[in-house]
Amino acid sequence: MKWPMPSGWQFIVYGSFVVALVCIVHSIDVIRFESLFKLDRIPFHQSISEAILGNTPPNSTIFLATTTTEIPKKPQHKIQFPLNCTFGSHLTCPANYYPTSFPSQDDQDSPSTTTTCPNYFRWIYEDLRPWKETGITREMVEERASVESNFRLVILNGRAYIERYRKGFETRDLFTQWGILQLLRRSDQGDDLSVKDERELSWYKIYIEGFGWSVSEKYILACNSVTLLVKPRYYDFFTRGLMPMHHYWPIKEYDQCRSIKFAVEWGNNHEQEAKDIVEAASDFIHEDLKMDYVYDYMFHVLREYAKLLRYKPTIPKKAIEICSETLACPAVGLYNAFMMESMVKGPTDMSPCNMPPPYDPHAFRTLLRSKANSVSLVELWEQRYWENQTKHN
Repeated sequence: MKWPMPSGWQFIVYGSFVVALVCIVHSIDVIRFESLFKLDRIPFHQSISEAILGNTPPNSTIFLATTTTEIPKKPQHKIQFPLNCTFGSHLTCPANYYPTSFPSQDDQDSPSTTTTCPNYFRWIYEDLRPWKETGITREMVEERASVESNFRLVILNGRAYIERYRKGFETRDLFTQWGILQLLRRSDQGDDLSVKDERELSWYKIYIEGFGWSVSEKYILACNSVTLLVKPRYYDFFTRGLMPMHHYWPIKEYDQCRSIKFAVEWGNNHEQEAKDIVEAASDFIHEDLKMDYVYDYMFHVLREYAKLLRYKPTIPKKAIEICSETLACPAVGLYNAFMMESMVKGPTDMSPCNMPPPYDPHAFRTLLRSKANSVSLVELWEQRYWENQTKHN
């Protein structure tokens, strides 16, 4: 079994600098996708009660519909989509941009997937709950189109069309569109980032948001240091899979200096427990957040969105077609370098992980209570620490 090939997908890139993540799947013969994008400095993920990709009206609304046919079994050879940057080719997209079918082999040669997706995938159900009853209508899309969005994306039969409304913040519109195009080129050839695994507590690192959401959280968690995480206002798609006191040490949003000082004192006096936090965080990033799972997450969240669409998208009158050539070929300098580095070469033959079931109400309340209790315990320890400091001074 293989990934279905979308004729349409979405990917959003946020950060203070140029960031492009690459995702794609192949083999759904007909898929229709429409989305509005607002790329300002307000981060995509806002609060635990709001959706990762759902209940965030200021930023984005996603609409997807799919129909699938029989999925080919496995390509007989690695298929690649070379970039054609000959003179003038970047002005229009190739007529046959992506093939819609591939040679097949026997089932015994096709990779199978029995892996269950990481637990943070279960938040997909929670994030889409606002539309569970009503679905998503054309009116919902057009109501916000030119008012709140930077551009409108429609993908039909494997081809992407953009209607632009206004320039996005910095280069977010450019690399968002690039990421979307790479979703049509999903490849299994990319190598995982190699990080030296010393398993030795080296230092403490602080994660704190600035004006908006930051892309650095995953890097801090992976660097073999105790992560001191100041209570965030915004969430990356994996953040709610983290547990306080297991993956990180929670820091108060206010009175941060005293909170950080206590965290360091505790870690210095509980070295083994601190090392356990380091190891759990590193394992989470290297195992539960490897790129295959990033691709799988995008696949599952968009598939769930597809079930909510109540209309068939059409190409807007003012939309233009975009493809990898129209973005990468005229790009120069670091823009071109980043695109070439992140461009996928061809489709994957791996099937996605299996979605875990939704949280039942009791399990969901238990999860939230467990997180809250861990934070409260740390705050109690901290309070007692400073009370003792006052008594001895």
